[in-house]
Order: sequence, then C-alpha cells, then structure tokens
Amino acid sequence: MKKCLVVLVAICYGNAFAQLSVEKIDEVVARALKTFEVPGIAVAVVKDGKVVHAKGYGVRSIVTNQKVDENTLFGIASNSKAFTTAALAILVDEGKIKWDDPVRKYIPEFKMYNDYVTNEFTIRDLLTHRSGLGLGAGDLMIWPDGNNFTTADIIHNLQYLKPVSAFRTKYDYDNLLYIVAGEVLHRASGKTWQEFIDERILKPLEMSHSAASFTRLKDTTNVITPHVPTDGKLKAIVRYKSTTFDPAAGIYSSVSDLSKWAILQLQQGKYGAKKEKSLFSEQQHKQMWTPQTIEDCPPNPPYNSHFKNYGLGWQLTDVKGTLQVGHTGGLDGIVTQVTLLPELNLGIIVLTNQQSGAAFHAITNTIKDSYLGIQSEDYVVKYSSQRKEKEDNADKISEEVWQTVAKNQKDKIKTDPKKYDGTYKDNWFGEIVLTEKKGKLYFESRRSPQLVGEVFFYKDNTFAVKWNNRSFLADAFLKFSEDHTNLKMDPISPLTDFSYDFQDLDFTLVKPMPN
Repeated sequence: MKKCLVVLVAICYGNAFAQLSVEKIDEVVARALKTFEVPGIAVAVVKDGKVVHAKGYGVRSIVTNQKVDENTLFGIASNSKAFTTAALAILVDEGKIKWDDPVRKYIPEFKMYNDYVTNEFTIRDLLTHRSGLGLGAGDLMIWPDGNNFTTADIIHNLQYLKPVSAFRTKYDYDNLLYIVAGEVLHRASGKTWQEFIDERILKPLEMSHSAASFTRLKDTTNVITPHVPTDGKLKAIVRYKSTTFDPAAGIYSSVSDLSKWAILQLQQGKYGAKKEKSLFSEQQHKQMWTPQTIEDCPPNPPYNSHFKNYGLGWQLTDVKGTLQVGHTGGLDGIVTQVTLLPELNLGIIVLTNQQSGAAFHAITNTIKDSYLGIQSEDYVVKYSSQRKEKEDNADKISEEVWQTVAKNQKDKIKTDPKKYDGTYKDNWFGEIVLTEKKGKLYFESRRSPQLVGEVFFYKDNTFAVKWNNRSFLADAFLKFSEDHTNLKMDPISPLTDFSYDFQDLDFTLVKPMPN
C-alpha cells in the first residue's frame, strides 16, 4: 500500500511541474493574437539552463505580412532597465562605483527639488522608484518621440519636478532616473551606456542579433513594426528611435537572444557551457534581486501573493509560495514581458508588436501555471473581459467630452480664441504656443513638435486639445485661470499612458500674442 502511495505522489509531482506542450502554447498564442488584435508575438521558455521553446507567431508588420520567428527583433522597452542595473553591478564588482555612492559624486550638477534629497540621493535611489516624484514625472521630456530634450536637459530639469511623497517612502514608477543612471555609468566607465551594454553584456553572452539601441542594429531585415489601434482600426506607426531614452528602454532583442539573458539571471550571473564564466558576482546578483521598495500587493488569485517589491531593475513577488522575478516594458506599439521563477529554474519571455499588455499576461500565466501545477483558467477570456470593461469606461468618459464639444459647436457657443493665444512656459517642459487662426485655436509645443493639435472649447475656462497624431490616445484638457495667465493640463481618458504626464505641467503666460 505504501509503495502504491509513493508512486502516486511521484506521478502527481511530475504532472505538477510538467512542461506545457508546444501545441498548447501555439493554441494560447493564436487566441491571443486574434482576441487582442496583435499582429506578431514571439515566445521563449527556458528550463534548467536550456531553451525548451522559442518560436515566432503572426507577422512583423500588417503592411509587409512578413512572418515573426525566434530571431525577430523587438524593442524590449523597460526590460532594458535590468541591463542597466547589471552594467552598474559590473562596475561595483570592479570597484569603480558603490550602490550607495551619492549621485553627485559622478554628476556634480545633479539636483532634485529639495536640497536634502539632492545631497542624499544615491545610485541605488536612481534604480528603485522611491524618489518622491510622481508616476512618470517628467516623461514628456522623452515621450512622444521627436522632442529635442537631451540627457543634460533632463538632469538639469529634474530640480523643477515637484515631489508628491516624501523621499524613500513610496513607490512611483520612474523613467528619467534610469537615464541619469546611464549617465553615471558613462562617467564612471568612460564608455557610453550603449557602448557598455553592447561590449560588456550583449557580446560576451553572444546575443549576436541584439543591440543597445535600434540605431545600433547591424541588420534590420528581421525587425517588427509597432502597431496601435487608432480610430477603431489597427495601424502601423513610426518607430520610437530616441537614444536619450536608451538606459531606460532602448534595447532591441529577440526571444532567442533573450533566452541567454534569462539563463544568465537564473544562474546568478554565470554563463558558458559549464558556467565557467561570470558576468557579475553572485553578491551583486543578490543585490539586484533584494527588495528595495515596497509596492501595493492586491489580491491576485490563483497566485496568493503576499508581497510585491521592486529590486534593482526587477519586480519581485511570490506566486504560490515561490519567488517570481520579472519586468514588463512598453513603447509606442510594443509591449514585452520577462518572467523568472528561480526556484523552478524557469524563464518565460513574451514579446509583442502591439501595446495590449493583456496578450503577454495571458500567454505568460498560461505557461507559468503549467509549471506551478495550477489548473489554469482561460486568461484570454479573463483579460479580454477586463480590458473591454476598462476601455468601455474610458471611451464613455472621452465620448462625453467630445459630445459636449460638438454640442457647443452646434449651439454656436462663442468664445474668443484671441483671449487665450500667446506663449506659455513651464519650467521643465519649456514653451508652448497657442495660436488663433481663422477663429480656431491651435496648440504647439516648441520642444516636442509632435504635440500639436486643435483646441476646442469644453466648458467654463476648460478646453480640450485633440492631437493631430491620433495614435497617441492621449487627448488632454487645458485648464486656464480666470485671467488666462496660467494654464494647467490633465489627460482626458483614464487609460492615457502615464508617460503623458500632463498633470505635472504648470504653464505661465510669458508673451501674449500681439493684437
């Protein structure tokens, strides 16, 4: 009887950690492609130091219809942040920096809103989203593409961004400070961030198709095109190419190459056929995977997580009693996810060329559940329903605004655009110009030329700007003071990407238009 019981337990244990079949992965990806209107997806699974699945699905572009394969290159966006922390870990191992060195030791001109914070701010603080700044604060200096803000501009302008919480007390995701971290790397190593990543990480790991930036790719014949649902139809859009953003989001890679990165992480920085080489020490690897900033941890069945923290370039949580290390990334028309379960020696990578995160969550969780021994639910259906509810709510809010605008026009409610035209300045974003032309008002940013559009009367002293580039999905309110000398902004839709941080702007009229 005991022998039978032992055999039964062994069988159950084996099933609990069974690899999801290729057919099952193919099935969930096919459904995700269709349900979430994603043209192309690539998926890789690594287990016990080996690649057990690497495959492309769908097409790189709806224009060319060329197929995605395991070597197709995607922008991995904020999954680049872990490469930045790994690069800094290499410098820590070499004794060139310390995690808790003040930033001003390397960048004397670095300055935050508060002098105490400025002097106390460390390299570790750059990487852990606990600066006191709000979610995505200042991201309009990097988003959308085509602006003329440099790294030096961003470092200078940080001092004008007002904190929303006390230093080191609250998690609020940040991009700009990873750009500063890239500059620390530059000054401490003598190499640009891009040079260091290519030479010290991608080359030794033989990630031969990848590059630290799209502009550094040697071969662009197998690269995706980003896509955004625009006015009810999926649209191929122009690729984000700014190199200023690279330390936070610049790397282009494939699931084939990223599998080597995932295996390196699961091997605590070791690589090579016999793990005979080390990119960074186990000590520094532990630092990167040690909780630094506490995050909210809402209920998330079936995983029953008890904590959620940010490490150094990695999100940390527990799923069914085992550690999960991961990150997501997003650029215009591209979202990605890397998920590692070190106690299972498991890594899952999902790259997509459309900005619906529901697709990568559905795929990753389906694969993950098979290894955790969880009876997986239909995540495609679950996330499709959740997405529809959120989008319907956001659409209702936006439609009500534009219906009010249309009614104002139909009722011929008169406003004098000349009262509002002029040049307005924000300390960190610079100047915008509101111009009256033939009875209509237009918005134009001096430093971010894609932010241009017509301005419509909404109600009271509030107007709404409709961007010419409809793929932004980021129309905004303009809220004037009674005397029209001050202007604040807010996104209209609750689903506006946080990097359109209009709420952080505070414009003052500096030059009225001449009569």
